[in-house]
Amino acid sequence: MTTAPALVFDSAASATPLVLLTPETLSIWLQHQDATIGNWVKSHAFTAAAGTTLAIPGPDGSRLCVLHGFSIAEPLWAIAALPESMPAGTYFIDPTGPLLLSVDDATSAALGWSLGSYGFVRYKERKTTPANLIWPELADRGEVCRLAHGICLARDLINTPAEDLGPAELAKAAIDVAGRYGASIDLITGDDLLSHNYPLIHAVGRASIRPPRLIDIRWGNPAGPKVTLVGKGVCFDSGGLDIKPSSGMRLMKKDMGGAATVLGLASALMDLGLDIRLRVLIPAVENAISGLAFRPGDIFKSRKGLTVEIGNTDAEGRLILADALTEAAGEKPDLLLDFATLTGAARVALGPDLPAVFTPDDTLGEDLLRAATSCGDPLWRLPLWKPYFKQIQSKNADLNNAGGDGGMAGAITAALFLEAFVEPGLSWAHIDTYAWNGSARPGRPEGGEALALRAVYGLIRQRFA
Repeated sequence: MTTAPALVFDSAASATPLVLLTPETLSIWLQHQDATIGNWVKSHAFTAAAGTTLAIPGPDGSRLCVLHGFSIAEPLWAIAALPESMPAGTYFIDPTGPLLLSVDDATSAALGWSLGSYGFVRYKERKTTPANLIWPELADRGEVCRLAHGICLARDLINTPAEDLGPAELAKAAIDVAGRYGASIDLITGDDLLSHNYPLIHAVGRASIRPPRLIDIRWGNPAGPKVTLVGKGVCFDSGGLDIKPSSGMRLMKKDMGGAATVLGLASALMDLGLDIRLRVLIPAVENAISGLAFRPGDIFKSRKGLTVEIGNTDAEGRLILADALTEAAGEKPDLLLDFATLTGAARVALGPDLPAVFTPDDTLGEDLLRAATSCGDPLWRLPLWKPYFKQIQSKNADLNNAGGDGGMAGAITAALFLEAFVEPGLSWAHIDTYAWNGSARPGRPEGGEALALRAVYGLIRQRFA
């Protein structure tokens, strides 16, 4: 894969000072500069507004320094635009400037710079080379590198077209992650899914020439607290026989965004080295159309034993997650989380940037929202509203995979469907994510995105460190 490293370096040779300022501290900085610099700042109407930049020339015309308006409210993204917007070269945050960064802010700024340096270059070379940054003083290098690597890994996987990233290639990416940290990995592929009792995963993936599989990674202390992550790995979703229109299929290479986020998160957690038993389960399929495709009206017995009637073949993600969650819940982990690009209804309710989180555990829900707020990686809790469960009941089976009220409350009914496969009392949360940036912003280029990865990483680190 094309995962970019954190583009921060230690060599100070020919580095240009980057002076971080706010409108309040600009005047303080100017008091210590000569009149020529003051006049230059005034003539360019630079006020140090957040996100603005001004290069100060030296006597020979070279860059003496660069002034940048720093947002205290969003330190992660405050300098994330600079790797692409400034001339190539090496910069360092001037430690003598009036704005002193805390450890957390310095770490966030370095991570933002690294994420702003990301580019998906597998098929097309970059036109420009991102600028480099010397490690800011106080920045936690390990934290920056593990999060940058995990996020960029997820971005790469999501951005890769389905032609080059099917179930086998997703499994190869998982093998690479497991191998990097000495984790064990097991794969159950094709018809073996039936003999191992994963009938829903098999049903969804059986129409493709690329066999479905279940990816199972285990790492860490077997006696430690059990943390299990489940990620939806639909490498391409045609909608099956309930076929999507072309507009609906356009971005379906990203329907494995839950799996990609889980792999990036697992990479970061293993690098951190928490004393936990981490397990990652990814059902990887392609929802294709052929004579073997599962059909509307078909009924399958799930791994849990519940029978499921197929109301819509385009509601396939919850089917493969049902079998994986049954397996995960059987171990009674201390924490069980699943990530999935599951419903358009969640996007209608909350938009593309705000993943929905569902959990019956109020403490977990509060902790997730607190972690999300503290690191600026937002989540929003939606209810597991039990009266809507009747929408996914079937006359002929225990459950129907599609809500029966004209699509209303679709994110909630999908979450209620998943909850039916999780043992009561477990600390479980379901995260319905878009996994995509529709337009570019500083540090967040258009394309695949690991939404909620940092929030969940922070939660797990806080609970089990």
